[in-house]
Amino acid sequence: MKVRLDKTFRFEAAHWLPRVPDGHKCRRLHGHSYKIDIAIEGEIDPDLGWLADFGDLKEAWKPLYEQLDHYCLNDIPGLENPTSENLCVWIWNRLKPSLPELCEVVVRETCTSACRYRGE
Repeated sequence: MKVRLDKTFRFEAAHWLPRVPDGHKCRRLHGHSYKIDIAIEGEIDPDLGWLADFGDLKEAWKPLYEQLDHYCLNDIPGLENPTSENLCVWIWNRLKPSLPELCEVVVRETCTSACRYRGE
């Protein structure tokens, strides 16, 4: 039986968008309380009765959290233009090797704005 697990994480960070036009509000340094949803999908292990331990998702996220939380995203290699879209792909590329069942990453920079990435 195929199932999907989702786990939500949060971090605080500052950023600015260097490629938007002068005068755009996002060109100025500002911060967000980011909410990240990580989803994996696969078959339930018949012996364990689960797809994965939620703790495994937490462990996979931990190194990224340590890189992102309370930093300026622009200073992180690969995030020089830290749009939600670029952040979503950046997270995916770092999680996928340790979470082969990864099927979706969602980045919410506000409570009403989100980006979803499901790989190529």
